[in-house]
Amino acid sequence: MRKSLIAALLALLASGCMVGPDYLRPQVETPPAWRLSDEAANDLANTAWWQQFDDPVLDDLVSTALRENHDLMIAAARIEEFAGNYGFVRAGLFPQVDAGYEARRQRDISAVVIGAGNGITYNSYNAVLNASWEIDIWGRIRRQTEAARAQLLASEEGRRGVILSLVGSVAGAYVNLRDLDRQLQIARATAKIRGESYDIFKDRYMGGVISMLELSQNKSQYDEALASIPPIEKAIAQQENGLSVLLGRNPGPIPRGKNIDQLRLPAIPAGLPSELLERRPDIRGAEQDLIAANALIGAAKAAYFPTISLTGLFGYSSTSLSNLFQGDNKVWSYGMPITMPIFTAGAIAGQVQSAEAVQQQALFAYQRAIQQGFREVNDALVDQDRTREQLRAQKQQVEALEQYSATARLRYDNGYSSYIEVIDAERSLFNVQLQYTQTQQTQFQAMINLYLAMGGGWVNEADKMTGASEGQ
Repeated sequence: MRKSLIAALLALLASGCMVGPDYLRPQVETPPAWRLSDEAANDLANTAWWQQFDDPVLDDLVSTALRENHDLMIAAARIEEFAGNYGFVRAGLFPQVDAGYEARRQRDISAVVIGAGNGITYNSYNAVLNASWEIDIWGRIRRQTEAARAQLLASEEGRRGVILSLVGSVAGAYVNLRDLDRQLQIARATAKIRGESYDIFKDRYMGGVISMLELSQNKSQYDEALASIPPIEKAIAQQENGLSVLLGRNPGPIPRGKNIDQLRLPAIPAGLPSELLERRPDIRGAEQDLIAANALIGAAKAAYFPTISLTGLFGYSSTSLSNLFQGDNKVWSYGMPITMPIFTAGAIAGQVQSAEAVQQQALFAYQRAIQQGFREVNDALVDQDRTREQLRAQKQQVEALEQYSATARLRYDNGYSSYIEVIDAERSLFNVQLQYTQTQQTQFQAMINLYLAMGGGWVNEADKMTGASEGQ
């Protein structure tokens, strides 16, 4: 009888269906190509793109950040949290067994109460095994396990997203630092040249060759160059502090490698819009959130159906420890409790409604993440293309202003023009030199943004450098 009952329950479990919707990836309308294509694009999505800068110092900074950054450590710990939750939820699919032992000495006072004696004092010993198993006919636990697994995978994608952002932040911060270094070099060189010019003008003024007006104009040029230095030095210190935190260190100086003119611009990565769904951690994570929310609808709907469990107890009970495990002292029981909701005042319906609303939110978030990904790639493609044209034009402008400045100085020295012309030429040259190096940094950042927007297998290459995979 018992064997047939157990066989029937196992057959029922095997044939049991999971209530709730099964997950199907939503249909996503993807454009056939990017708005701006580039014939020079290469399939570099799976390479460590930051190494294309050809700067060993930057490579070391990225490696350090991947090992020491605290945001990445937090993301790794979050994975462990969801892995533990997955193990906890999944355990409900299996029988739960526990053991117990009790030794007690007591006096039975029932005889005293009824006036039949002075009571009895005796020992009692119990050793039992308890087992319980919920038969997951309607798939409640399986749906919860499905959701927990999706949440675990979403946390892993979250960690990959931190890696993606971290590498981009370190590379961008380093390039910005080298841009500021170049700006400081230009400002100091300009201040040095104008200081030497001011010394000459003071001698000429003392000799009566020039007027106080010309001396004052020259001094204002010198002071302007001096005033530009402290803000750049402040920005450099703050940039070093920010980069130090990315490296998991206290604020401090950052080593330098190649200057911004020597850094190589990474090649343009290739890829189709449809590939973004598998490349970007944020989109993959949003899909896992959707899978989890979808599964929890089934877990909520399962509450409408009966809950069937198997329970059992086997052990020994005796008043003497010496004969506790003798056959006559066996105790056992088994049962199959069934519970079913009759009236819940809409509690289950409310849970189902809530789960369905959460699923809709996750669906919209997934669609938004995809559209945001398309936008970021298109923006980065336009940015790097137009910035390249801007840089080319600014380079020609710098060369023209260098010629203009030299000519204006020559004309002034030979008495063909006033010093106002020299001031205009040198001020224009100084400003455009600073703008040119800033545009260089913008072009590098645009390329960094393009690699971040496209995602790719390079995140796996970076993940290997964290050392996390070795410990798993």
